[in-house]
Amino acid sequence: MTEPEPVAGDAERSIYLTLHRMIDAPVEEVYAAWTEPAMLRRWLAPGNAEVVRAVAEAAVGGAFLVEMRGADGRRWLTRGIYREVVPHRRLVHTWRWDGSEIETLVTVEFEPVSPGRTRLTLTHSRFTEDEARDEHVDGWNGCLAKLEDLWSG
Repeated sequence: MTEPEPVAGDAERSIYLTLHRMIDAPVEEVYAAWTEPAMLRRWLAPGNAEVVRAVAEAAVGGAFLVEMRGADGRRWLTRGIYREVVPHRRLVHTWRWDGSEIETLVTVEFEPVSPGRTRLTLTHSRFTEDEARDEHVDGWNGCLAKLEDLWSG
């Protein structure tokens, strides 16, 4: 027996997460926080973890890499390739944890709401199981809290 051909709706049923934030900063600054390694090091690790290395070659085909270190000294490394880059509007890159064969996809959309305010929408898709998605929800929420704090005086 052969497997049925995938239908267009299959991609829509994949396991994913979507998070929204309203950030009190201009879209150019929020975008820079996602594309400048020095800025990524300030927020892209949840909780007490810190970023010890960041690469953001924000161009189609460019490399994305973040190495985090937990308070206990444990390290995690994720890397990917930029698939879409629309300055100040949209970033799409793959996401693969070191040692894993599973590649997911991160999409970040930036929308200027008013001078000095940006609506950020993060979608992380292509998870193979709910548990992995749920772990990433917690991680992303921790990271986005740090991102928001960059502008909270």
